[in-house]
Amino acid sequence: MIELHHTHEGHNHFIQKENITRAFIIGIAFNFIFVLIESILGIYYNSLALISDAGHNLSDVASLILALIAIKISEKEANDKFTYGYRKTTIIVALLNAMILFGALCLIVYESILRLHSPKTIEASGMVIVAIIGIFINGITAILFKKEKEKDINIKSAYLHLVADAFISMGVVIAGIIIIFTDWYWMDSIISIIISIIILIGTWQILAESLLLVLDGVP
Repeated sequence: MIELHHTHEGHNHFIQKENITRAFIIGIAFNFIFVLIESILGIYYNSLALISDAGHNLSDVASLILALIAIKISEKEANDKFTYGYRKTTIIVALLNAMILFGALCLIVYESILRLHSPKTIEASGMVIVAIIGIFINGITAILFKKEKEKDINIKSAYLHLVADAFISMGVVIAGIIIIFTDWYWMDSIISIIISIIILIGTWQILAESLLLVLDGVP
C-alpha cells in the first residue's frame, strides 16, 4: 500500500507506508535497547561520554516515536474541521525533532567543557567497544530511512537524527582509541565539541526548513 505525501517543493511523491512504519518500529526498538545497554556500561566504565551519548540516543528514541505518531495522524482523512487533513503534523514534528536535537547538542557541548576542566579516568577499551556497537545500530537504522528521506521532511529529520548518533559514536571511538594509547582523557571532550559543531550545521538546516513550512513560506 502506498500513500501520497506533499513536500515543501510542491510535488507529490509516493512513499511505501509499510516500509516506513517497519523502519520506525525497528529504529525505536534497536535504539531503546542500545540506550539501556549504553547507560549501564557507561556507569560501569565510568565514561561520561557514553552516558551523555545514551542521553542523546534516548532523545532520538522519543523523536522517532513522535515522528511515527505524526505520520499515522497525517494519514487521517480531511473533515469539516480540518479541511486540509492532518498531514502538516509531520512538518510540526520535524520542527520539534530539530529543536530536540539542538538542545541535545547544547548539553553535549556543556558536558564536554566540564570534562576539559576536570577529566576523569575511564575504561577506554570498553568505551570503544560500546561506541562501535552504536555506530552499527544507528547506521543500519539510518539506511532504512535513506530511500524515502527526500520525500517527506519528517522522515528526513529522523534520518538526520540517526546519522548524527552514528557520528557521535564514531567520535567516542576515536577519543577512546587515543586515550588507550596516550591517557589524554581530555581528547573525549575535544572530539565531542568538534562533532557537535558539524551536526549543528545539519540541525540548523532542518530547523529552518521545517519552520519555513510551518509558516507556509515560499521555498
